[in-house]
Amino acid sequence: MLKKPKILVVGSFVMDLIASTTVAPKSGETVIGTEFHTAPGGKGANQAVQCARLGAQVTMVGNVGADSFGQIMTDTARQAGVDVSHVGVDPSVSSGVGHILLEVTGDGAQNRITVVPGANHTITTDQIAWLADAIGEYDMLMLQFELPMAVTVAAARYAKAAGVPVMVNPAPAAPIPPELLSCATYLSPNEHEAAAISGHPISVENGVNTGDIEAVWRSFNGLGVENLIITLGEHGSAAAGSKGVFLTPCVKMPHVADPTAAGDSFVAAFCTGLCAGLPQGEALAFASHTAAITVSRMGAMPSLPTVAEVQALLRERGYTGFDPALLDALKS
Repeated sequence: MLKKPKILVVGSFVMDLIASTTVAPKSGETVIGTEFHTAPGGKGANQAVQCARLGAQVTMVGNVGADSFGQIMTDTARQAGVDVSHVGVDPSVSSGVGHILLEVTGDGAQNRITVVPGANHTITTDQIAWLADAIGEYDMLMLQFELPMAVTVAAARYAKAAGVPVMVNPAPAAPIPPELLSCATYLSPNEHEAAAISGHPISVENGVNTGDIEAVWRSFNGLGVENLIITLGEHGSAAAGSKGVFLTPCVKMPHVADPTAAGDSFVAAFCTGLCAGLPQGEALAFASHTAAITVSRMGAMPSLPTVAEVQALLRERGYTGFDPALLDALKS
């Protein structure tokens, strides 16, 4: 029997401004686009909303500006079931904004993203001091790299002291302080982030090279990371730990509309499944099916599926790792 997990996300809010085109402009060039959308996002908020839509009890900690984008983003998270009572409002700066150029061709969609952090970078360690007493209430702490690193490290320190597992999603890629690595129960980069941070390339040209995955894990494990989860796009994902490397295939959809929030959807579903009681391999399969739905839709938060939708896809694809009926426990 699964349980409803309680998850804390300390992370970013970013309003995505999405311009679609059939060809990306070169330097100094102007092209005519095909569509424009706005969608609430931010890696932290995406992960919080995805966990909530999958049935977790979620608390979000972050900052927005005193503007319409901030209001839209917090309202969207609240409507998904996220507790936003610990989200601060900073009137001195704008909310975070992400400019997304989506190049859509017959081969699929590729994105190029520029993030302006805004209020995300005004959050301070004082704003999360309450976690020293409260963090023990949660089953998992989820972190990303769109807040000041000092805040991220402080949150991880509180969690480790209380024995709460920590998921670090090191995106966008940046140098990771040794203390943060020593607090990470799970580190979840994509293949590019993993290679950039570890210094070990990952080859997927002729199938996933498990030797590369092991080399990356050893480099992180030597710094205190217990488990490594690497997302590999169309090649699925790889989990590495003391028991070796475990590969999970990608769940492919007929159409890829927007890959923007795929990684956030995946890591949130993995954490929700794991904290709910699924074994790691089954939590990874749950995450793959969740992310597959996400990439088939436009936008970040708007694309994130509910647990009922993931349950339906598991049945449609004939998944047998666990009975999808188990997920009914997350709907109550």
